[in-house]
Order: sequence, then C-alpha cells, then structure tokens
Amino acid sequence: MSALAVEPEPAMGDGWDELVRIWEETDAPEGCKVEIIEGIVTVAPPPANQHNSIAAKVHRILIREIPEEWNVYQTLGLAFPDRAGMYMPDLVVAPEAAVDDEPGNFVPAAVAELVVEITSKWNANHDRIVKLQAYATAAVPLYLLIDRWHSGRPTATLYGEPKNGLYRVLDAVEFGRELHLPVPFDLTIDTGTFPPDTP
Repeated sequence: MSALAVEPEPAMGDGWDELVRIWEETDAPEGCKVEIIEGIVTVAPPPANQHNSIAAKVHRILIREIPEEWNVYQTLGLAFPDRAGMYMPDLVVAPEAAVDDEPGNFVPAAVAELVVEITSKWNANHDRIVKLQAYATAAVPLYLLIDRWHSGRPTATLYGEPKNGLYRVLDAVEFGRELHLPVPFDLTIDTGTFPPDTP
C-alpha cells in the first residue's frame, strides 16, 4: 500500500495555516502517519513490524544516553512552514522544555537535536531527498537515515554539520556494522541487531 495524497477542501484561509488545519483535521485510520510534504497532505499506512522493531531498538539506545533534560519522541510533528512541510519522524530527540513550551501537537523543526527516519518501501524517497533537504535547511544537527530499502543492501547513514541547507555525511554503514553518533550523544548503534526484511 502506498501513501495517499489528500486533496485539500476549498480554501477557508490562506497558506500555511490552512495546510495545518487540513493536516490536523485529516481523519486517518489508526496507526497511519499524516504528514504535509511539499504542500500536500499525505496519509501513509502503518509501518511494517520490522520498521517498528528498528525504531524501538534505536529508541532504547538513545533514551539511555541522552542528557536528562532531553527526551525521545515517536509522534512529534516537526513544522517547516517555509517548505510547506509537517513531518512525523520515526524518532526525534529534543529538549523537553522546547516541546512542553509549545502549544498544540507540533514544534518548529529547529528544536530537534536528532531526527531518525526509517524508510518504508512506498515512500523512501521522501526520507532520502525531501526530508533530508528540509532537516538540513532547518539546521537540525544530526539526521540518521535508516534505509531498509536502499538498493543493494539496507544502510544507515548519519548526516550532520548542516550548512547552507546541506549536510555532510558523517558515517554510512551497511546493516550488520556499527554506526557512531558524535557528542553530545557519543554512542554506537549496532545495526546488526536490526531485523531482516521479509517480503
């Protein structure tokens, strides 16, 4: 099943606020992910079990190592008004105060310290291209792309040092190898523990 685009109703307002209203009011089946990608509200089906297992493993590693005043979020909306985007990453590490101080159900993308996206078969290019550019433009310090559908073999790529809307690749490994996150995380993720994909 692929992600569906939701056609906006006739405009009752303008621009970003109207997109957010449509996003908030989209009635999607339980477990589906509703995002705004390049000005289009999309609904993606629930992720596969292997996807969820990888997210749980990375979450567990992060929660043990992050500073006390930070947290790991699995359903936190990140707003990109200049890019007409509202993303729901698989994992976001952000200061608790920055999240708690924001009303509603999303925060400015710039509050994130680390974003983790795990690709799904039907919308992997959103994570590889559109979101990569958006996170870099918002100067999110680290972006970890766990690409289960990379051609050849699944990979994990850590992007960092955002400058002028671009990231530098800090590390890239095939599943089965270790990937290191730099300070302030200073931790290693063993991708060999990630479950294999099943057709």
